[in-house]
Amino acid sequence: MENFFDWQLTAELLGYDFVRQMLIAGAVLGLVAGVLGPLVVTRKMAFAVHGTSELAFTGGAAALLLGVGVGYGALAGSVVAALLLGLLSRRDSDRDSVIGAILAFGLGLGVLFLALYKGRAANKFGLLVGQVVSVGSTDLWLLIGASVAVLAVLALIYRPLHFASVDAAVATARGVPVRTLAVVFALLVGVATALSVQVVGALLVLSLMITPAAAAARVTASPLRATVLAVVFAEASVLIGMLLSLAPGVPVSAFVTAVSFLIYLVCRLLGRTGERVQ
Repeated sequence: MENFFDWQLTAELLGYDFVRQMLIAGAVLGLVAGVLGPLVVTRKMAFAVHGTSELAFTGGAAALLLGVGVGYGALAGSVVAALLLGLLSRRDSDRDSVIGAILAFGLGLGVLFLALYKGRAANKFGLLVGQVVSVGSTDLWLLIGASVAVLAVLALIYRPLHFASVDAAVATARGVPVRTLAVVFALLVGVATALSVQVVGALLVLSLMITPAAAAARVTASPLRATVLAVVFAEASVLIGMLLSLAPGVPVSAFVTAVSFLIYLVCRLLGRTGERVQ
């Protein structure tokens, strides 16, 4: 406990390459999560993000068992989950039941893979609560490359996607390919979720993908301002959380989720007192 606020030790740790790589990974992830988050909230996909994270956990567990990179396994699992969610939940009334079925199946498989894995217990624990200090240069480049791809695709489809997110019926009537956009966006969320698993773990992905965007929605009704605020909130959550976790040496997810939730509470308070920016 005495190391929780040991700023001298924190400063010393910042001199290590793996710590700097951790912060870069967190900053990139905060940007992606912040940009995607408002659309996830608008489309009411919080439960879908949770379901996707469970399949990312399953893919990571399978990668551990096979001896390949956890990042690649998590990415493959989340992409499979996104495709299943996009293809099977064709009606809004089916969405929750489909997500629940996929989530349960993926979690069961993940538990099986971890039980069969005979390696270090820390690797198993890291899949659930994050193990960002294990992000090497190869994983970092994978994260950066995947993030650039996600943001590039989102930039291309943002206008019709936002239109479909706000009013799907009118968008369909105007000829917007709502179903195709839904599948593409599910894939983007899947990739972002897989990237988040390495930082905050499968259990706490919502702290980056949902909470900052939900906080931003409490203080502004503007889509642009909401996106900017969500990015700021996500970056603050992940970077402050990482810095606070260095000295005590505990999982970064505990601090990321705490900072994110604190920001959310402050924004709820501001929203109730009428400090909402239009």
